[in-house]
Amino acid sequence: MVGWALNQVHGNLLDVPAHRVVNRKGELSGRNHFPDPSFMENALQQEGVLVVDSCVVDFEKHFWHPENLDKNL
Repeated sequence: MVGWALNQVHGNLLDVPAHRVVNRKGELSGRNHFPDPSFMENALQQEGVLVVDSCVVDFEKHFWHPENLDKNL
């Protein structure tokens, strides 16, 4: 659903924190939708998220689910 919503963005995708959207395995599957495929990895690393081979390291640690909203504030 998030991927579909991001595809509906009519404008600059860089205005949306879309670099944080990875697939269920933690892979940077949307990296080719940015002007520079390395943008997504670089933006995540600037936020302290380690990425190796286009995949988030310790994905479980960074994973957010709306059911856990109160736990992540």
